[in-house]
Amino acid sequence: SADTVEDEMEMATVRHRPEALELLEAQSKFTKKELQILYRGFKNECPSGVVNEDTFKEIYSQFFPQGDSTTYAHFLFNAFDTDHNGSVSFEDFVMGLSILLRGTVQEKLNWAFNLYDINKDGYITKEEMLDIMKAIYDMMGKCTYPVLKEDAPRQHVETFFQKMDKNKDGVVTIDEFIESCQK
Repeated sequence: SADTVEDEMEMATVRHRPEALELLEAQSKFTKKELQILYRGFKNECPSGVVNEDTFKEIYSQFFPQGDSTTYAHFLFNAFDTDHNGSVSFEDFVMGLSILLRGTVQEKLNWAFNLYDINKDGYITKEEMLDIMKAIYDMMGKCTYPVLKEDAPRQHVETFFQKMDKNKDGVVTIDEFIESCQK
């Protein structure tokens, strides 16, 4: 029948089949129904079942047409790509979204720390924080902050860093980050 031909064609283009929804339901904070809706949307944007970084940037840029979101999208992509294989699977996407939308404060802060810790060495340096901050400013675009001085991101980072780097060793640990954010 026409259905089986279509199924076979889809099988040929799909590079990644998601884990059983039951398993994802157990691991995430989404219901099976929500997961089905998310999967439909994901498959619509990414028929192969995985998103590479360029596609991720394209999709993300639609949310910030007034600015340049490529750098921030790069950092975000790396935070979603937890196994660092260069692509975000449906599972990666769901687990990240689950934390961002329904996670505890602790889980969200861990996720944010991971985003800021660009080289994944367990510390946030001033440079890493500045890279993220600049990316956020770029993404928001000039129309959002027309009067900001060129060094605004750096001043922002200086202020944050003084608050967070409790022992003044030049890096922010996960504990310092969480403690600062919870105040």
